[in-house]
Amino acid sequence: MQKNTIDDAITAAFVADAYALGAHWIYDEEQLKTLPLNWEELNAPQAMWHKGKQKGDFTHYGDHGKWLYECVQKNNRFEISLYADYWREKMEEYTGYVDGSSRETLSLLKQDPKTRKGSHSHDLSIIGRIAPLLLVTSSKESFLDHVQNFVSFTHNSEIVLEAARFFAAVLYDVGEGSRIEEALKRVHVPLLLQNGYHAAMQSKGENSFTAIRNFGPACGVEGGFEGVIHLLMTYDDYKEAMIANAKAGGDTAARGMVVGMIMGAAGKKVPESWKNGTNNL
Repeated sequence: MQKNTIDDAITAAFVADAYALGAHWIYDEEQLKTLPLNWEELNAPQAMWHKGKQKGDFTHYGDHGKWLYECVQKNNRFEISLYADYWREKMEEYTGYVDGSSRETLSLLKQDPKTRKGSHSHDLSIIGRIAPLLLVTSSKESFLDHVQNFVSFTHNSEIVLEAARFFAAVLYDVGEGSRIEEALKRVHVPLLLQNGYHAAMQSKGENSFTAIRNFGPACGVEGGFEGVIHLLMTYDDYKEAMIANAKAGGDTAARGMVVGMIMGAAGKKVPESWKNGTNNL
């Protein structure tokens, strides 16, 4: 895979997170319609969970993703033990939101510092952080192995691991030149996700607010998996996909980062003002 393709996937995921910050974790449908946001640009967060965050910042998902990126660059390889140590050091000084998966993983590490299997969280968000692993992969299989080790460290749940393998395979194939829709149709879908997959594929072209709200706008793979596929099947333009995703509310950042990395790998254009406005990119 070309280095510039990988860099585009990484950048598009991080910018997606920064853009999603404005409406992240706003669930109320009426509130979503009246938020004081400029949907064409980055915005300051409206949810109370992002205290201290400003326009252009990452959510905690992006922060964690940046740690993986830094760890991979520093070591020029990925080993779960190196990442685990780096992640734990960062968490000791982190002042952002500490979610359930992080709290449970930290508790498990306190009991056994050598454990490399973390929480049982079903959250989709971990999947949107995997693009930096492409920098240190020699094949599709090695990439998928890295993804499984990385994901299970903080999200050791069967459904998350299955979804991660699916989207990782799509990301890799798109980075190698496949069209997004072609990759989504070709990659093996595990039994656990097949019902959601078929429903999401059939939602192509539907109103995104309605589709995402019906699938479920919350943090879990259940609903989030379908929302990502809906967005990837419905939009060919990065900005349009991000705006539609954000307007649906809920866990905008988790969906956005997965969509973003795949669209970035496909060469979809990220708005320059969004890139320039993203802090710590």
